[in-house]
Amino acid sequence: MADGSNYTSPAQRRAKLAIHLEAQALMETAKRIGMDFDAVVSLILAHRGKIIVVAIGKSGHIGKKIAATLTSTGTQAIFMHPAEALHGDLGIVSSGDPVLLISRSGSSDELLSIVPPLKRMNCALIAILGNINSPLARQCHYVLEAFVDVEADPLNLVPTCSAISALAVGDGLASALIEARNFRREDFAAIHPGGQLGRNLLLRVADVLHPLGEIAHLPPSATVRSVIVAMTERPFGACCTVDGNKKLIGIITDGDIRRLMQRTGDLRTIRAEDIHSTNPRLIKAEQTVGEAIALMESGPSQVSVLPVVGDVGELIGLVRIHDTIGDVGRQYP
Repeated sequence: MADGSNYTSPAQRRAKLAIHLEAQALMETAKRIGMDFDAVVSLILAHRGKIIVVAIGKSGHIGKKIAATLTSTGTQAIFMHPAEALHGDLGIVSSGDPVLLISRSGSSDELLSIVPPLKRMNCALIAILGNINSPLARQCHYVLEAFVDVEADPLNLVPTCSAISALAVGDGLASALIEARNFRREDFAAIHPGGQLGRNLLLRVADVLHPLGEIAHLPPSATVRSVIVAMTERPFGACCTVDGNKKLIGIITDGDIRRLMQRTGDLRTIRAEDIHSTNPRLIKAEQTVGEAIALMESGPSQVSVLPVVGDVGELIGLVRIHDTIGDVGRQYP
């Protein structure tokens, strides 16, 4: 293996050329977005039912991704394999459903075979095609062009540039529909409750915090030994200092204890108030998990735990970065 920083292997050159060709194809595809695209967006917006996506081969994989993207962004869509459609899956289609057909050549027998039954069902036929002069193009009501001059593979055979161009047209369609529907992050989260984005937007700090009774909290006059004992008994990464009314004064983290141990071995005379941070980042119980994560990650240094306070500064509990991710919760201290 060559060590020179300017060395580019044949494999690297081939990969870079492929990516360059695909990027170039995408730029050309963007230029070809025209009036049919507006008509398709209007058609889908006006339709109260679902969109049927049909494709085969490599285009089939692209079609499945487009259908998934549409469905997850407020436009109901379902992928239908054309061969299976002729053997019963046409039952998926309701009269008038728009059908999105995807093909590089526009001459696939499987796609052409389902056009007549779809027309009998009064379906509007939309095509994403690499060949706008193809038999399929002549059968469709709307054609979105995904033509490419060359594929990215050395043989100029494998659907590479053409596949990514078709996918980009589908993503463009989804993006236009998101904007037209005023589809919001909250809407996305509502249908992705199992993902991190769903947690960030839907869950509140109150849903994941460790309440006051479970966390270490002591008066500022407490000894550091008492702090260490409390943090060992309730290992949530911090001990809060509070006054007699449980109002938050400061916070001591595991890191504060480690740094103290580096500075001195004699902890007998040191009090919590000598090492607590009196201006910690704070979060309210009604704020979202996403806001908690953003607050932990903001600024020049990140923190892994936040005190949760009420309206007058009273300590309610703690939330850790671990509590905001996936299914990790308070049962895993």
